Amino acid sequence: MRLVSLRFVYATLIGLVLAGIVHIVAVLAIPVLSEKDAVSRARTSESLDHPQPIYTVATGDDPSPPEAWLPIPDPAVAVGVCAYDLADGPMRVSARTGSLALSLAAHARRGAFYAVTDQAAVRGALDLVILTRAQYDEALADDENDPSRDVRIVAPDTRGFVVVRVIAGLPSQRPAANAAIQAVSCTTDTATDDAPTGKDSSGKGAGR
Repeated sequence: MRLVSLRFVYATLIGLVLAGIVHIVAVLAIPVLSEKDAVSRARTSESLDHPQPIYTVATGDDPSPPEAWLPIPDPAVAVGVCAYDLADGPMRVSARTGSLALSLAAHARRGAFYAVTDQAAVRGALDLVILTRAQYDEALADDENDPSRDVRIVAPDTRGFVVVRVIAGLPSQRPAANAAIQAVSCTTDTATDDAPTGKDSSGKGAGR
């Protein structure tokens, strides 16, 4: 009986030591891992007014697409991201739709919170405005005098990114799919109005 008790104590001590080691390693790894999550990686696109290419479909001129850090379920899908920081203002994503299937998906640290395809386009245009709750309430107040047709999405976090995907159904459509990613506009609205300004208060090109 005493031997069983000693074994139990010994196993418990080993478990506590291992748990302590795992805890220390996890704490030390936090700074490294925090720089490799999707939101942090996407922030390199904050200075752009169009999506940063994450995956370009292969063409004759570019047979080796770069390795993507987002899951790519289909090699015929071009992918780009637009990062946003709503502390700078609402994020407006505008896309013109055409013959290629296009989709937009808004992501925060916990995952996607909104997605839409070109089937929801109005007169060939697909526009999203991502806001904080306070910005959304302010926009609603402005609507009393001038109703807006914007599709407004309240984000769960201040920072996140929008994933733009375009499908190249045929090899001949691959260059057009890559170009369609770059044609999407990602700008910060300095005011919650109907038209994107594309500029900040200093008159420089929009960024997030």
